[in-house]
Amino acid sequence: MQEKIIFATVNRKVQYTDLHTQPFKSTWDLQEQLLRENIACKVEGMPCNNHLLFVEHPPVYTLGKNGKEEHVLIDEKTRLEKGIEYFHINRGGDITFHGPQQLVGYPVLDLDEFKTDLGWYLRSLEEVIILSLAEYGILAGRSPGETGVWLQPDMKGKERKICAMGIRCSRWITMHGFALNVNTNLDYFNYIIPCGIQNKEVTSIERELGNKVDMLEVKEKVKYYFSKVFECEIINERLQGMIS
Repeated sequence: MQEKIIFATVNRKVQYTDLHTQPFKSTWDLQEQLLRENIACKVEGMPCNNHLLFVEHPPVYTLGKNGKEEHVLIDEKTRLEKGIEYFHINRGGDITFHGPQQLVGYPVLDLDEFKTDLGWYLRSLEEVIILSLAEYGILAGRSPGETGVWLQPDMKGKERKICAMGIRCSRWITMHGFALNVNTNLDYFNYIIPCGIQNKEVTSIERELGNKVDMLEVKEKVKYYFSKVFECEIINERLQGMIS
């Protein structure tokens, strides 16, 4: 008999906004703005505003602050011809791809209201994705020493990553987050060494199921399990001044 998961209820509120499709740079700028606003609130002793942003980006490669340039296998001319942007950014992790039909989640949370432990935070993000994938009959898990969500991580030669993660945290305020491959064109990953990990594949929900899935449905499942794992109330109201 399968063990029933029981979630606690805590009166934490997280503002949810679906940004739909937006360029990477403008969304990065928005996160930086929200981070600065929350740090200012903490300095003044005021409560912070927690956010969960969902977005899809046009094709873009992002390299983490300690990532290696040689993990980008495509030259600039070819990359530009293919219409792929490139940014060296301030999150952890190495090189990854963002693109259409990939669910990118950017939680901007004050971990003082949750738990001031980055290991716990990353494992919690992974748990959100693991539980969401289970709704589609996809058994996902963790790979020891490697952040993100994997399928068959213990079977050499069959390991494949379905969700990458990389974060930044300042004064316990988070930004950046996760990228779940839904119906993503996986060919873009052929031009990089994803997350700097060689000889392991990347996959998507579509590839695993053999058919496309509805993005809105995936968003709702991920949002639901985010509220349960992080024990928070999701407020579905768009903030003024956000990207239109």
